[in-house]
Amino acid sequence: MFYVKMGLVSCLEAIGKSDIPSVYNPHKLERNIYQFWLQGNYFHAEVEKDKTPFCIVIPPPNVTGSLHIGHALDNSLQDILIRWRRMQGYNTLWVPGTDHAGIATQVKVEADLAKEGLSRYDLGRERFLERVWAWKRKYGGQIISQLQRLGASCDWQRERFTMDEGCSRAVREVFVRLYEKGLIYQGEYIINWCPRCKTSLSDLEVEHKDERGALYYIRYPFKDGEGAITVATTRPETMLGDVAIAVNPHDERYAGYVGRTVILPIIGREIPIIADEYADPQFGTGAVKVTPAHDPNDFEMGMRHKLPSITVIGEDGTMTAAAQKYAGLDRYKCREAVVAELKEKGLLVKVEDHDHAVGHCQRCHTAVEPLLSKQWFVRMKPLAEPAIRAVEEGRIRFIPERFTKIYLNWMENVHDWCISRQLWWGHRIPVWYCRDCGEVIVSRVDPESCTRCAGSNIEQDPDVLDTWFSSALWPFSTLGWPDDTPELRHFYPTSVLVTAYDIIFFWVARMIFMGLEFMKEVPFREVFIHGLVRNPEGRKMSKSLGTGVDPLDFIDQYGADTLRFTLVTGNTPGNDMRFRDERVEASRNFANKIWNASRFVMMNLHDFDPRDFAAVIPGDDGSSGNGPNSDLQLPDRWILSRVNGVAREVTRFLEKYEIGEAARLLYDFIWGEFCDWYVELVKPRLYSSEGGEEEKRSRRVAQYVLWYSLQQILKLLHPFMPFITEGIWQALPGTEGSIMVKPWPRYDERLNDGDAEARMGLIMEVVRSTRNLRAELNITPQSKIRAVMIAHGESREVLEANSGYVSHLAGLSELVLAEERSGHHGKAISAIAKDVEIFVPVEGLIDVEREVERLRSDLSAAQEARAASEMKLRNPNFVTRANPDVVERERVRLAEYSERIERLEKRLRELS
Repeated sequence: MFYVKMGLVSCLEAIGKSDIPSVYNPHKLERNIYQFWLQGNYFHAEVEKDKTPFCIVIPPPNVTGSLHIGHALDNSLQDILIRWRRMQGYNTLWVPGTDHAGIATQVKVEADLAKEGLSRYDLGRERFLERVWAWKRKYGGQIISQLQRLGASCDWQRERFTMDEGCSRAVREVFVRLYEKGLIYQGEYIINWCPRCKTSLSDLEVEHKDERGALYYIRYPFKDGEGAITVATTRPETMLGDVAIAVNPHDERYAGYVGRTVILPIIGREIPIIADEYADPQFGTGAVKVTPAHDPNDFEMGMRHKLPSITVIGEDGTMTAAAQKYAGLDRYKCREAVVAELKEKGLLVKVEDHDHAVGHCQRCHTAVEPLLSKQWFVRMKPLAEPAIRAVEEGRIRFIPERFTKIYLNWMENVHDWCISRQLWWGHRIPVWYCRDCGEVIVSRVDPESCTRCAGSNIEQDPDVLDTWFSSALWPFSTLGWPDDTPELRHFYPTSVLVTAYDIIFFWVARMIFMGLEFMKEVPFREVFIHGLVRNPEGRKMSKSLGTGVDPLDFIDQYGADTLRFTLVTGNTPGNDMRFRDERVEASRNFANKIWNASRFVMMNLHDFDPRDFAAVIPGDDGSSGNGPNSDLQLPDRWILSRVNGVAREVTRFLEKYEIGEAARLLYDFIWGEFCDWYVELVKPRLYSSEGGEEEKRSRRVAQYVLWYSLQQILKLLHPFMPFITEGIWQALPGTEGSIMVKPWPRYDERLNDGDAEARMGLIMEVVRSTRNLRAELNITPQSKIRAVMIAHGESREVLEANSGYVSHLAGLSELVLAEERSGHHGKAISAIAKDVEIFVPVEGLIDVEREVERLRSDLSAAQEARAASEMKLRNPNFVTRANPDVVERERVRLAEYSERIERLEKRLRELS
């Protein structure tokens, strides 16, 4: 019997009810299933005012290439939350989109042009932007395709781009409003400048790396010819722009120096000695040179003391005319030349090795140059204060909570935000300058003439806004702001932001203060922070570092569900994870286990119709049922109770954002309880279709419980592994529509059965212990053995009532229940399971003498291994110098050797 939904023939081809392929092939299944979802419009959300909204805005990936494994983790976590809440009945919206990524994208496109022997200046601004838009169309589409391959259930009808018409209008509106409030201003300030990208960088776009440098001690002669003062600097080339020397006012060594004048070496300029708290008496000589144009701290000192600024390094990293004879020289070549001249003139006192942090451009890794420049800034203090209060008052909650402190610390010490970038790709700053009267025009729309003199000789500011400016508006610009849309009223504030910890300052903080400023409300209620995905060696997976991995490589090999499950299992909020291929294979095995178990279930449901059992089990409709409840056997009661309990625990973990724990619980339950125990326990009942009425009734009850349990399992697993669960759901009898819109399993107290769980717990422990004894004796699964078990009270009652299950699962030819030890079992090996003693007689089963010989050999080897391990751990060099993980593994091995020795000695006593 084949089942095909109307209109979905092309998607679910020939998947029949109670009939799924023998081999799990994720590639064809996933492609067809995703088309099924798209055709069914399951991802789209309209405003439903009678439902509670649940909204996530996707952290928009950059259009600088393809997604990496870190993106796969981030979007898997979001999709899990979205699918879970959708099944819970929320009005669920996941807004997708991509980011234009100003500097990152421009660098990529310029690199492509360089291969053609061209630069952006050869093309001009307009033609260059055409090339970047072409890049965006190519890679933006690729990224969306990869998200779909991953299974992302975004509302693709609402896809956005940070430079689309609506977002661009929002950007201009925000800029103008902030400018009108005096929160955006233009001014000269020390900024981070990348000589390679030829643009300013925010502090967050600068990566500091520790480098081995030098500390140069230089003599500055006094003007009056009576001695000199020595200063220490790491950048002698900038001394050409010195305008003062600073000493700490509390430094007694220089009490009489303040107010004196020195001669700047090489240049010959007269500069004063000033007193300033910034000078650190512990650094170098305690006297520091002051170069306001090339150091942010010196700039502040210059402002305090009304000192001039002299720029000696230009935007291209070469010396300016102010450097006099060194003009045009590269900054580092100039350093060499200056040091040589100082040495020649006897002004270089000494040079010391000195490790210090040097800022580098996050994108091209060129050493950043602090430069004095006219830029646009956002005044941060008035915006930061309400953003701090929102978190302190609990209106926004960080998960894990430790990131709250990190966020608050940054916001409390935030500097004004430099938002202008000397790029061509991005939101061009909406400011025009009148060349006739000097008027500055800030406008929401492109002006045709000057608002002051009405002249047409106006020119737009050539710079663009920092990429993060538009990203900061994402939660409300994507919902239609500045228009008052139904979506904005219903879905804002969004529910949760899912992101990695490395962009808390770049993005999260900025969204918070922009949301509060323009929406008068926080942009999201919770911020779920996850760690970074690292390679097996612990390095960050990054496209720019060449350590990024295309998720499609793994999806092509193993399927999207396997990749998703790998990424979330073992993942804890806020902590990094290491991505290893072997973990992917483990998840693939889990997918195969689910598929094969489901196939077994459906092979035994060929004559089953759930409608024959009206409300057998309390279900999602709240019914209590009066079907075969009285016919439920112990394994049935146990699995129903366990499914019910697991549903409660998975829900609890998801509510706490412990998604890795939810996945682990499902893995352990599905594989370790449903597949390994319940499916095995009901096999004899399923195979009894030719028996009497009682056997047939038992079989029908087993079918129903299998069907019901599998349904609930598929629903619980669906957010994590959406493709395989949908594929199986479509083949399961009694189902219709998509699993993704079915009700999420709810805990029902009526299904809780502690007695059944305790009884099955004893049976499982007894079976496991008996199986372990078989394994120790190397007895094949096909060989039956005799077991004697000593049990009392309730344990004996449980084993008597369920001796058939125990014998079936433990492979017993005979199970003897006794109340005390007796000699009738002869030589035997034993184990204890809870309060049950288990004996397996060995005479006639194995060659006892040969087994004793083997055990003695194993014991000797284990004792030697333990001795070697003890010797290694007694070696202080190993314990103190080896990697702590290696030492800990050795301690674990030692414990395992000791446990094995104890077990072998016990067996030898039993067989002697």
